[in-house]
Amino acid sequence: MRAGSADHRRRRTTVPTKVAAIAVGVPEATIRQWARRGRLTRYGTPGRAEYDIEELTWIAEERTT
Repeated sequence: MRAGSADHRRRRTTVPTKVAAIAVGVPEATIRQWARRGRLTRYGTPGRAEYDIEELTWIAEERTT
């Protein structure tokens, strides 16, 4: 493997707000609020919010500890 190759970067997998809320076990409004407050990164377009599934996993794990 070549040094400096792109394989160290992961491909982001995102899900819509509804799926994000189900994944973490909170209402959709909470997901939106976390994004506004900077706790969660919002991706997607102005009319379609998407959230990184790995970031959601970290938050879910944090909530259970």
